[in-house]
Amino acid sequence: MTSYFFSNARIVDGTAPEPSAPQGVVVENGLIREVSPTARAPEGAATIDLSGKVLMPGLIDAHVHINAIDASLGKCATLPDALVMARSIKLLGEMLMRGFTTVRDVGGGDQGQVLAEQEGLFASPRLVICGKALSQSGGHCDFRGPFDNNPPRFSARLGSLGRLADGVAEVRRAAREEIKGGARFIKIMANGGVASPTDPIHFLGFSREEIAAAVEEARNAGTYVSAHLYTDEGIRRAVECGVHSLEHCNLITEETARFAAAQGAIAVPTLVTYDKLSSEGEALGIGAEAVAKVDDVRLAGMESLSRMQAAGLPMAYGSDLLGAMHRHQSEEFVIRGRVLPAQTVIASTTWIAAKLCRLEGKVGAVAPGAYADLVVVDGNPLEDLSLLTFQGRHLPMIMKAGAFVKGG
Repeated sequence: MTSYFFSNARIVDGTAPEPSAPQGVVVENGLIREVSPTARAPEGAATIDLSGKVLMPGLIDAHVHINAIDASLGKCATLPDALVMARSIKLLGEMLMRGFTTVRDVGGGDQGQVLAEQEGLFASPRLVICGKALSQSGGHCDFRGPFDNNPPRFSARLGSLGRLADGVAEVRRAAREEIKGGARFIKIMANGGVASPTDPIHFLGFSREEIAAAVEEARNAGTYVSAHLYTDEGIRRAVECGVHSLEHCNLITEETARFAAAQGAIAVPTLVTYDKLSSEGEALGIGAEAVAKVDDVRLAGMESLSRMQAAGLPMAYGSDLLGAMHRHQSEEFVIRGRVLPAQTVIASTTWIAAKLCRLEGKVGAVAPGAYADLVVVDGNPLEDLSLLTFQGRHLPMIMKAGAFVKGG
C-alpha cells in the first residue's frame, strides 16, 4: 500500500479552539504512523503540502439509516431488497464524498452490508450497525394503520427500519438475535415518532421491564442500548433503566440532561431532519399527519442544545435524514453552530462520536495508531462551519484507510 506524508498539517479535531501548529503526518499501511512537528517523509512516500489548509479526522455521523432510501419508511419496507441495496450504495457513496468516513446506522443496516463495505465492493463509510431497531406494537417501527391488525409482513426486508417485540421474553429474544446477526449495539424505540402513524410524540415505548431486559442483554454482550427519545419523561425513564445513547432529545430539561451526564450517557441530537421534514416532507410523500408532528419537536430543538451544553451532556453528531433529504446531511454543522461553539460542534463528529461507536483512538482522531481516515479542508472550519457543507465542495481531499477516495 502507498505511504503518504502530509507536511504543514494544521489539525482540527475538536479538542482545541484553534488549529494545531503545523505537523507532519505519516500514513502507512492504512494507518497513521506518526504525527509530529519533526516527522519526516519515509522513503518512497508521496508528499502532500497542506500549507493554507486544515487537516481533520474523517467525519462521523452517529445517527443515519442507510436503508431509508425513501422519505416514507413504510414504503421502504415494501421494496425489493435488491433495489434497497442499490439505492443504499448510492447514498453511502454520497456520504463518503461529504467527508463522512464512519457512520452509525441506528435501524435497518445489516451485517451483509457491513461485510460488503469491508471487502471494498463499493465506496462507503465504515459501518457501525444495530441491525433492526426494536419497537413495541403500535410504536415507532409499526407502520400498520390504526385498523390493520394483521401480523407485520415486512420486518425481514432490508428496507425495514425495525422489528416488533412485545413483552420481556420477546425483547430478550429480539436483542439476542440482532447481536447474533452482527449488531454492535441495540436500538429501541422508547417514545412516539414522527414517521409512524399511531404513536404521538408523547407515547412511551416499552415498559420499564422491557427496557431493562434490552439493557441487560446488551450488557451481557459487552455493548449498550440506544433509544429513540423526545420527551423529558421518556429520556429520564430510559436513563434510569440504563440506556446509554439518547437519540434526538428535543424536549429534554436541563435537570434531566445533568442526570444523564452523571450516568455517562451521550446524546445524539438530529436537528436537520426536522427542518427538512417540515419544509420537504409532505412533497416527498411522508403524509400530512406526520408533518404535523414535526413542529412538536422541531421548535424545541435549538433550546435542547443549550440545555445539554449547560448540563455537560456530551453530544455526538447525527442527521437522521430520509430519502432525497440525505443531501442535507452536512447542514447539521451550521444549525448547531448557531447555538454551540464551533469546537463543540466539531467534537461531536470526531472524538465524541468515536467514543459512542466504541472506536476511540481508531476513528475521529489524527493520532498514531488511528485509521488513516482524513479530510483536508480549504480553510478553517473553526471559523466557518459551512466549509463542511456544500456536498464536499471545500474538501479537496478525502482519505479512508490510507487510500484517497477524492483528490490525492
